[in-house]
Amino acid sequence: MAAVLVAAAFALPGGYVAWRVIGGTESPLALLTTSRTLSPLWRTVQLAVLVSASTAVLGTALAWVTTRTDLFGRRFWRVVVPLPLVYPSFVGAAAFISGLTPGGIVHDLAADLGFDLTLRLHGLTGAWLVLTLFTYPYVYLPVAARLASLPTAFEENARLLGDRPARVFSRVVLPQIASSVAAGSLLVFLYTVSDFGAVHLMRFETLTQTIFRTRLFDRDRSFALALLLLVLALVVVAAERTIARAGARRGALLTGDATVGDRRALTVPLGRWTAPATGLVAGVVGLALVAPAVSLADWGLFGWIRSRRGGAPLRLDWDDVLAPTWNTVWIGVTTAVIAVAVVLPVAYLTTRHQSRLGGAVNAVVVAGFAIPGLVVALSLIFWTMHASPFDFLIGSMPVLVFAYVVHFGAQAVRTAQVAVDAVPARMEDAARLLGAGRLRRLATVELPLMLPGLAAGAGLVMLSTMKELPATLLASPIGFRTLATQVWGTYEALFLPEMAILALILVLISALMTWLLVVRRSDHLR
Repeated sequence: MAAVLVAAAFALPGGYVAWRVIGGTESPLALLTTSRTLSPLWRTVQLAVLVSASTAVLGTALAWVTTRTDLFGRRFWRVVVPLPLVYPSFVGAAAFISGLTPGGIVHDLAADLGFDLTLRLHGLTGAWLVLTLFTYPYVYLPVAARLASLPTAFEENARLLGDRPARVFSRVVLPQIASSVAAGSLLVFLYTVSDFGAVHLMRFETLTQTIFRTRLFDRDRSFALALLLLVLALVVVAAERTIARAGARRGALLTGDATVGDRRALTVPLGRWTAPATGLVAGVVGLALVAPAVSLADWGLFGWIRSRRGGAPLRLDWDDVLAPTWNTVWIGVTTAVIAVAVVLPVAYLTTRHQSRLGGAVNAVVVAGFAIPGLVVALSLIFWTMHASPFDFLIGSMPVLVFAYVVHFGAQAVRTAQVAVDAVPARMEDAARLLGAGRLRRLATVELPLMLPGLAAGAGLVMLSTMKELPATLLASPIGFRTLATQVWGTYEALFLPEMAILALILVLISALMTWLLVVRRSDHLR
């Protein structure tokens, strides 16, 4: 019953969007087929396809170079290559734009060298570049993990038969990592169609931009676009799950055929390709990790020095820094704890009592991640406005936390399932024989054993919550500020030094969480 109630709660935002479109004053077919609807849909799909394709190529290339070649400093590159995950896309976009504006470090360096830099990142090109640089780790991480675990007998046989490394990669390696590449690319596609901040800053209007702009004066159209975005995201999730299952079956077959005692693959010498490979890795890390940090640090340092020299003071006081930072941390921790508690019954149902009901509940909860945060927040706001028993929740903290849990709770499901499955049945049986009741067994036996896995899932939810922008902008109570919304507001007001300082704080917190939850764990797997 608890799991069914959780599934009903997770289905509420998407169901309400569909109900509003079907029960609206205008014909759903007319709304969904007008040029005003199809144009942002086309731009969204166009951007998502381009970003997915470029990240598939870039992420795969970086994974192969850093795991299968004699690249100098491979261990260092394996640590820093996935670190662009620490940047929310809108922070990265703001850093690039501010670096190219007069007073920005890139613009000023070009001027010192005698170049009149008039480059302005905007439109499809700017959105594609920024999203590619900050989402390629979604492809890099699964492909690198897959490359590290591949059986090597097939590659060595191909090498012994005279195939060159490039041919071995295309004929032997690529078919085995294709499912990981496709799954990562579909996650990038999902991220791109739901992105709000980067496309807004790059002045490229996608579905999320149109939904945000029309939410007040053209609600029927806004909900129709939200339904399109929801359906598109659900199709991507369904495709990702299908590919993941096919990849698991293929991996099992290949593992069964691998030679017993199979050893790590031979390292491919780069030879004359050493310089280009090193340049590729260093260039990507420089653009995606170092350049935004330098741009933000430059603006923050510039503002601080200006205020110290008697110039215009920074429009920040301690309350403007400490309050959003504290709000970001406590709302992230609260959401993480609630999300883990909410999905735990689902994990028990799917792990201990496998059934069609459990599979259906799990699918509904996982589908919540496919619903963009903007759509979740939009549906909850209008639902609380029109549901008279719940109108007291309008603009309240429970609505914001509920939106976070629905959107990010799926990230804790898999770790919770692994944690539940890791509890030995014999320990539970022993506690039962000693007279411990259900709650006591849960508190004294199961939770201590499940704690590491549950903490990992909670950490992922916390990291995502801290960087969420559109849901926080729409659903947060009046006066409630997080680092994400504070960065957004100061940038919109063109307070670039203040924006840079706040963004650096957000990036540092995200970097710590990313290191603990992603980089360190993936390095241990290797």
